[in-house]
Amino acid sequence: MKDAVSQPPISKRVVAATTLATSLAIATPNPAQAIPLRDLIFRGIQVIQLSNLSNQQERELGEQIHRNLQSQGMRLHQGRTLNRYVNRIGQRLVEAGARRRKVAYRFQVVDDKRVNAFATMGGRVYVTTGLINTADNEAQLASVIGHEIGHIDRKHLVKQIRKTMVAQGLTTAITGSNRSQVANIGVNLLVSRPQSRSDEYDADREGLRILRAADYATSAMPAFMRKLVSSRSTPTFLSTHPAVPDRVVRLEQDIQSGPKNVCDSNPDLRSCGLSESRYRQLVGSR
Repeated sequence: MKDAVSQPPISKRVVAATTLATSLAIATPNPAQAIPLRDLIFRGIQVIQLSNLSNQQERELGEQIHRNLQSQGMRLHQGRTLNRYVNRIGQRLVEAGARRRKVAYRFQVVDDKRVNAFATMGGRVYVTTGLINTADNEAQLASVIGHEIGHIDRKHLVKQIRKTMVAQGLTTAITGSNRSQVANIGVNLLVSRPQSRSDEYDADREGLRILRAADYATSAMPAFMRKLVSSRSTPTFLSTHPAVPDRVVRLEQDIQSGPKNVCDSNPDLRSCGLSESRYRQLVGSR
């Protein structure tokens, strides 16, 4: 699967932008609030640009979101051992099943007792120390990381930003000095907007496929979801549509009917990521 989408000639892109602009103009109910056609065309071009970000542009926007998150209080865990361990799990998953191989994936630990995980764009995936401590084994942690890789592979955040820009009538440039403003939209979406029902199911399917390809125990994915939803308070990254029990049912159905890996037929606690004692030795108490 190719990562970069080849862009059509500029004439076709302007025509597409004009079509989008015309649609927006028709949808404007109050003539007094109508937006000049030139501005609508510009907005259409911005939307097309966001739809066809190169890997480099996506990485740059992801870096800006990373900086904005840090400026808003996100604290990265400084322990090299734990970060190396999480990155090793992430890279194992990427090499086995990520669709966008040209993306430079980075996996980082956030110092936060809350159970959470999220992905931005350009390959950045974050898991909190709270989530790491809550997982029973490596396969459960890997199941969450695989799910977040699925979000990046499917460009879910990019699509959400695009929809938000269209809905708010924004014409902010996506590169250069205004990149931070677009990045703030991404930060706001991460903090206050849950992923859509279809995006969550999509990331679940992708995460399960990646987990299977990396020869982890696929049963760890629904098992960890069950554990988290039965806790006193549902973690932030699970407080979304669709309901977690529905996601668990779908995952178990997919595991039952889908292809099998070595861990499904002959589960080894160590190689399949199911050893709790080994996991505790590796992550300690953070």
